[in-house]
Amino acid sequence: MTTFIFDVLKDLQKSNCNFSNLTFVMPSKRAGLFLKHQLSQVANETIFSPSIISIEAFVEDLSELRKISNTELLFEFYNTYIQLTKESEKDTFEVFSKWAQVLIQDFNEIDRYLIHQDNIFNYLSAIKEIEYKHWSVEEEQSGLIKKYLAFWNKLGSYYSRFTDILLSKKIGYQGLIYREAVENIESYIQSNTDKQHIFLGFNALNTAEETIIQELLQNDMAKIYWDIDQVFFDNPKHDAGLFARQHKANWLYFKKHPFNWITNNYSNHKNISVFGIPKNIGQAKYIGSLLNSLKDKNPSLQNTAVILGDENLLIPTLNSLPNDIEALNITMGFPLKSIPLASLFESLFHVHKTYSTLLYYRDVINIVSHQFISVLFQDNASKIIETIDNNNLIYLSPNRLRDMAPEASEIINLLFLNWNGVDRVLENCLQLILYIKTYLDRDKTSNLLSLEYLFRFNELFNELVRLNSKYNHIKDITTLHSIYKELLTSETLDFQGEPLQGLQVMGMLESRVLDFETVIISGVNEGILPSGKNNNSFIPFDVKIENTLPTYKEKDAVYTYHFYRLLQRAKNIYIIYNTEADVLNGGEKSRFITQLELDPTHQIKHAIVAPQVPVIEAKLNIVEKNDSVLEILKDVAEKGFSPSSLTNYIRNPIDFYYQKVLKIREFDEVEETVAANTLGTVVHNTLEDFYKPLVGSFLTINSIQNLKKLISETVMLHFADVYKEGDIKTGKNLIIFEIAKRYVSNFLDLEIQDLRAGNQIKIMAIEKKSTVQVDIDQLDFPVRLTGMVDRIDERNGLIRIIDYKTGKVEQTEVEVVNWEDITLDYKKYSKSFQVLLYAYMMQLSGSIKLPIEAGIISFKNLNNGFLKFAKKDRIGPHAKKDTLITQETINNFSTELKQLILEICNNEIPFTEKEV
Repeated sequence: MTTFIFDVLKDLQKSNCNFSNLTFVMPSKRAGLFLKHQLSQVANETIFSPSIISIEAFVEDLSELRKISNTELLFEFYNTYIQLTKESEKDTFEVFSKWAQVLIQDFNEIDRYLIHQDNIFNYLSAIKEIEYKHWSVEEEQSGLIKKYLAFWNKLGSYYSRFTDILLSKKIGYQGLIYREAVENIESYIQSNTDKQHIFLGFNALNTAEETIIQELLQNDMAKIYWDIDQVFFDNPKHDAGLFARQHKANWLYFKKHPFNWITNNYSNHKNISVFGIPKNIGQAKYIGSLLNSLKDKNPSLQNTAVILGDENLLIPTLNSLPNDIEALNITMGFPLKSIPLASLFESLFHVHKTYSTLLYYRDVINIVSHQFISVLFQDNASKIIETIDNNNLIYLSPNRLRDMAPEASEIINLLFLNWNGVDRVLENCLQLILYIKTYLDRDKTSNLLSLEYLFRFNELFNELVRLNSKYNHIKDITTLHSIYKELLTSETLDFQGEPLQGLQVMGMLESRVLDFETVIISGVNEGILPSGKNNNSFIPFDVKIENTLPTYKEKDAVYTYHFYRLLQRAKNIYIIYNTEADVLNGGEKSRFITQLELDPTHQIKHAIVAPQVPVIEAKLNIVEKNDSVLEILKDVAEKGFSPSSLTNYIRNPIDFYYQKVLKIREFDEVEETVAANTLGTVVHNTLEDFYKPLVGSFLTINSIQNLKKLISETVMLHFADVYKEGDIKTGKNLIIFEIAKRYVSNFLDLEIQDLRAGNQIKIMAIEKKSTVQVDIDQLDFPVRLTGMVDRIDERNGLIRIIDYKTGKVEQTEVEVVNWEDITLDYKKYSKSFQVLLYAYMMQLSGSIKLPIEAGIISFKNLNNGFLKFAKKDRIGPHAKKDTLITQETINNFSTELKQLILEICNNEIPFTEKEV
């Protein structure tokens, strides 16, 4: 395969051109590298390298202006803005930057296309005047409309003053540089009559570029080589040839000179395959699969390019590449915003943008656990996080942080103190980078990439320092954050690779002038290729048409040309698009694919590819019991099975295994909102405090009423004990605090109501802890039961075992029909199992005598009072209920309980997960 660059060099060689005296002007710097490489293959003798320059660098030399960054342009433009705007009407720099970027882009377009600015600005001003003045129903204009119209009237003066200032400083944006280059072209021609310029690979040219190139052509100081195929050029409706047709028709030079070149490469045989793949990650993975298959025929993947239509696919694509690629070159930079260090500074800006004396715990944890910060804290990072969790700290001060880790006071001060003022913030960021660098320098070899990250961020913050010291427009940290993000978005970390060898990974624009035998193009969807109707401009569509400024149609034609130019000389073409509908990008395959499918020139293979998703059978987790597990179970049995552990086994045996055998505990974390179990603990502890002094005595209405006076104080005390330093004075937590007080108050009211009805209640035990041994003949080791009963009382001579529940419990949840069901259905019978187990334990310990009652008091169902356990003779509304727990009840329950314990301790019955 011969490339376009090679063909141009061979043509120049036939013309007996002296390569050393030529100046090659290319669309991009990258194309120049390939030209230099292929020049060595064409030259028959040793020569001095010709001058190879990009069009932007060439025009910058012509203009004698220096291009500055978009961010610095904003600062310069703000200087102009404040000079021309009344003090009372000035926007802050942050607000200004939002609309000024669009206006600078419009200035850029106007200058690149050599439009006289008055043609645009006077027109726009007149349009707005018509819209808001003559069409308004109000005779008197409001202040807002007056300000709005004044803005449009000032556009011309903004432009004139801004460009004058830039020219006086010998700097400019791209459009101004192009306009000045056109002004200087005659002087350049007179001073460089012996220079010969070769323009190659151009397509869409702005008016300034057209003027410069035509002037050089007319003075016999240049040659230009186009790269357009006959198929596209001859089709008046094909956008790939739109600009080439216009140039050939409109340039006077081509009335007498040939149009080099119109080729016939596209009509050659090609293998074109189109693959529809769901999701972007699917595309990246499929690129990896394609490359793996291509390596069988071309191990080095030489002359192979991956073109990413959507540049956000870079990282997933790199992660999907085969591991054994010999040589790789990536022309797209790695965006700084994707580097881990960016998330650290984003977190710091987030914390300090809104000044507060207290720090939110999640923000603190995010920062101290960050990979670049935790190494500075060493063990103190985990110490801080544990202290926050253990004390349930939602908000904390920097002083509290220092108390947690006194050894890390210096770094805590740097991260969380003295971030007032822009200069101070920038100083802290640079100081933090030095801290991290000092640590990484201990092992430079292992930390080369991290040190490169630091270097780039050091450059970024130094640039912010320079801009702010020079212009002094950044007045607060919010504005600084906005400008920081603007710089961060535009900065990339360049890859090192082999630009002339192996696989090439690039964006669509980097492929200009280059040819590859095998091309993989991803992201070929509408809204990406082409990009669609994006109009980020103050200039309306009709005004652009009137002044021959480019619209979305011309921008689409640019991408059409680049897409089809990639196909011209390629032999193997793989086009990939996303089949999944996307709200932002539409999810529709690109019109380029549809054009290819309708084009009779080539046969297109089309396939929808689904990722290989292995069918994984949903198998329930089964854990066999070995000798070591049985030893642990014996230990658990000897210490005692609690009601909660047994009901946990009923609910799901595998959870019992995790909790009791593997000793896996639930992770304790900060409760921002009081959890249900915390509320339950507070209510239980409050009632324990109230009733413990009353054990052994009969309740009186007066004693309960006295307790009501202590509710608020006691509930607060227990919240402080259980919820630690969590805030219960605001928001949802205040509501939950009030709910806890209401639960206790309502329970005491229920107690008073019961006493007023003439019932006698004697408190026998509160929070009664008991451990009893159970005789199970089949087991050769002791088995104990252990638990704590919330309350045991005697009501009218009948003993009651009461379990408190802060959740809602219905009467049907403490009723049993068939005894064998009680250990099978957790959801239906767990409450019955629990209260019967308490009754069984109390009976074994000798604390009570049968018959008794056992049941639940539900704080969300207090209207139904004491929910007694009941044995029903059948299912249905007419079933008979027996609420007394007799020896027969206990015997029936103990039979099922022992069967359950035998199952747990049986080495032949594995722990089997239940379907949830």
